[in-house]
Amino acid sequence: MDFEEMVKNIDVKALREEAKKRGIPTRCVTKINLAKALPEDVLEELTKK
Repeated sequence: MDFEEMVKNIDVKALREEAKKRGIPTRCVTKINLAKALPEDVLEELTKK
């Protein structure tokens, strides 16, 4: 699965919650940039939900 396709399947709210848990700033950040900042295993886990 392509990175962009994987990100499209993830809810923005879920991405922001995971970023906040890891101390990543979430203000004025696009969905793609937020996904790039998160570890790949987290993205795979969010895609399964």
